[in-house]
Amino acid sequence: MQVYLVGGAVRDHLLGHPYHEKDYVVVGATPEQLLAQGYQPVGKDFPVFLHPETKEEYALARTERKSGHGYHGFEFFTDPDVTLEEDLIRRDLTINAMAMDDAGQVYDPYHGQDDLKHKVLRHVSSAFAEDPLRVLRVARFAARYAQYGFRIADETISLMRLLAESGELQALTPERVWKETSRALLEDHADVYFEVLRECGALKVLFPEIDALFGVPQRPEYHPEIDCGIHTLMSLQQACKANYALDVRFAVLVHDLGKALTPKDELPRHIMHEERGIQPVTAVCDRLRVPTQTKQLALAVCKEHLKCHQAFTLKAGTLWRLLQRLDVLRRPERVEAFVQACECDAKGRLGLEDREYPQAHFLLEVMKTVRSIKASDLPSEVQGADIGEMLIQKRIEAITHLKDQLGHHHTV
Repeated sequence: MQVYLVGGAVRDHLLGHPYHEKDYVVVGATPEQLLAQGYQPVGKDFPVFLHPETKEEYALARTERKSGHGYHGFEFFTDPDVTLEEDLIRRDLTINAMAMDDAGQVYDPYHGQDDLKHKVLRHVSSAFAEDPLRVLRVARFAARYAQYGFRIADETISLMRLLAESGELQALTPERVWKETSRALLEDHADVYFEVLRECGALKVLFPEIDALFGVPQRPEYHPEIDCGIHTLMSLQQACKANYALDVRFAVLVHDLGKALTPKDELPRHIMHEERGIQPVTAVCDRLRVPTQTKQLALAVCKEHLKCHQAFTLKAGTLWRLLQRLDVLRRPERVEAFVQACECDAKGRLGLEDREYPQAHFLLEVMKTVRSIKASDLPSEVQGADIGEMLIQKRIEAITHLKDQLGHHHTV
């Protein structure tokens, strides 16, 4: 029985990229032998075991063949006779099809080290086209390794195009699509994921609402980059650069979906795009079963981002109602996330990436002020329903005072 470290850990070890997970493949063993050594079985579909002490995953070497549609349409075959090469050939990319023994010797039957050296993402075999999830995985790897200058091999992009055109992508479950996409959104160059999906035609299939933004013009005096799709990816770059949380990055990705629905005769202006965006943002979230709090922030940013940009010119009452809709008293963290997303929108424009966004500081000050006014501060004779009324009045007065203090420093 031989044990090899495989996949991502070998790739990242050779690349000098940080990694945490280790996966092993076991050649020349039976499930019974592993069970006898105290390994715990997991996964009904194929024989994967957890190491008795480290709890790392050990999989028996296996071959597989396509037996149906989509991600689950595979039959697996394990046997002590299955070789390391046979196990590695079913992996997606050459850089993921390497193994290493405990002596540090690398086994690389499909030239993954060459592709690492030349910074190429290349499929191992034509079996790549049997699993539609691989389109998303390659796009995610392109985002992860963009910092090293990796590109996708032409023949791999061609296979990804074929998969996008074949209808196989529709067989992916919403959970799988969201899992890959949320992981890609957390990469430092998340925009690359969506660029790759667009290049191979998968964006149109899986995210038609985002795909529809490309080619839609905006007013150059506000958006020197002009194209709505390019603005969306530039805004996402800002969220990555600031290392904002997943919810913020997703909200930035979908904040302008309404612009794809602007009537042609109104272009390049986008009056009402915030309201128009509610339907497509809801559609994306529902289709992918996006977590509730992620969806709530995305809808808030879609609906209200212009109000954030106009914060200095809004009346105190309007500011209070905006914060109320964001649930300021119970969810201050949502107001912070909202402000971060709006800042990315403001900076995701050609030549304006480094501009100041004083609205962010101002809105957070307003939030602090509003939250500092408590019922216990009111005179004791204020009772019952009057308490709520008086609190609102006090909060609006405090916002007015803050605007007077800060307002004259800012012109927008």
